[in-house]
Amino acid sequence: MGGADVIPGVSGGTIAFITGIYQELLTSIRSIDVEALTLLRKLRWANFWQKINGTFLIVLFGGIITSLLSLAKLMHWLLDTYPIQVWSFFFGLILISSPLILREIKKWHGGIILTFLAGIVIAYSITILSPAQTPNDLWFIFLAGALAICAMILPGISGAFILLLLSKYEYMIQAITQYNWPVIIVFTFGCATGLISFSRLLSWILKHYYNPALALLGGFMLGSLNKVWPWKEVISYRLDSAGKQVPAFDKSVLPWDFLAKTGNDPQIIQAIVMMALGVFIVVLIEKIAVRLKTKI
Repeated sequence: MGGADVIPGVSGGTIAFITGIYQELLTSIRSIDVEALTLLRKLRWANFWQKINGTFLIVLFGGIITSLLSLAKLMHWLLDTYPIQVWSFFFGLILISSPLILREIKKWHGGIILTFLAGIVIAYSITILSPAQTPNDLWFIFLAGALAICAMILPGISGAFILLLLSKYEYMIQAITQYNWPVIIVFTFGCATGLISFSRLLSWILKHYYNPALALLGGFMLGSLNKVWPWKEVISYRLDSAGKQVPAFDKSVLPWDFLAKTGNDPQIIQAIVMMALGVFIVVLIEKIAVRLKTKI
């Protein structure tokens, strides 16, 4: 999940869903409530740990943090060096994830179909928005963390891309790699606030509107494919925090148009192989998750 959350356009929630831990994640986060805090205040550590499913949460978030800290520079290098291959891999990963979610819907009707289409439109609309100019004040860093974490636990909506829209993606990557602790701590508190509050809403929706919720999430995934499409034409540029010119806005183009517009090799064969690898890994993870659940 941490590795996925580093990439704008790829959701950690997607990884949680295909590995079969999504519902447990939401339930565990939702269990952090007044009762849990009361147990903590009374120093009833064992009861508190059991209530919040502490082992699951500490291992999961430990893995996410480790991945964020260790993969941030690697993922940026891979995107700079092998952009088509990396985006193709994630395209295949998300493309197969949507049907895996949608197959859980046992009964389709008009409302479910409309919800699915709405998810596609909403996610696609988000992918074509332009980044906004925003302040670097700590209050906004807190808000950015709260908004980004909500997207991170939604399959199909990328928290990293939300940060990109808020012009805080590179700022936070730089803060992490340079160990800017005030910014990291405020951002973390924002994430914790957003995570605890939004997980409750999401759990309630899944409990009372399970099929429409899955249809919406599946639509989110398909709509987000525009963001991870491997072939892009840069429309405008901007200066990053280091004064380097980087793409600010781009649009998806067909592989043969990519060659004509950019003069670069579209590397179609490699892209297809990486897409297939993404599909294969998701299917493999899903099979392993099912087998492990069966054994349990």
